[in-house]
Amino acid sequence: MIIKQSVVDVLMFLFESYLDDNKTNETSHVTDERDSIQIRLEEMGFHNQEINQAFDWLEDLADLQADNQQFIDIKSTSTRIYSSEEKKLLDHESIGFLNFLEHNNILTPVTRELILDSVVALGQPLDAEQLKWIIMIVLHTNPDQENTDSLIENYIFDDVIDHIH
Repeated sequence: MIIKQSVVDVLMFLFESYLDDNKTNETSHVTDERDSIQIRLEEMGFHNQEINQAFDWLEDLADLQADNQQFIDIKSTSTRIYSSEEKKLLDHESIGFLNFLEHNNILTPVTRELILDSVVALGQPLDAEQLKWIIMIVLHTNPDQENTDSLIENYIFDDVIDHIH
């Protein structure tokens, strides 16, 4: 049986192995150590294309977070209308989960937009489980969300999505 790997699989591995240790500037550390980490990923069987896309995605995420001035004017009372591109990448359940997290003050309008930009940058449809990992990575690497890690993990990994319908 051949298992198709995706960029999300590489990102999940990077998060579990390198990003989930509460160090400051984790994303910078991972991208600085790209060559040695890439060799390890290749030895584990990940494909070069997915590895490079994952590192590029992390770098783009760091750039977005450093330059989040573009999101400053988002009002919490605004209603978010999802584009057709976003709807192709996220199903109704995933969009509902994002709304649930935002209504429960886990996501802010800014972090929601960071997540959506990150999803669009991946360019592949995500299932609910993959979206949870992307949310976790984006929020964990966002300096404004440092104190919400355990709360985020509870919402994201305790099957809360089953209770939103």
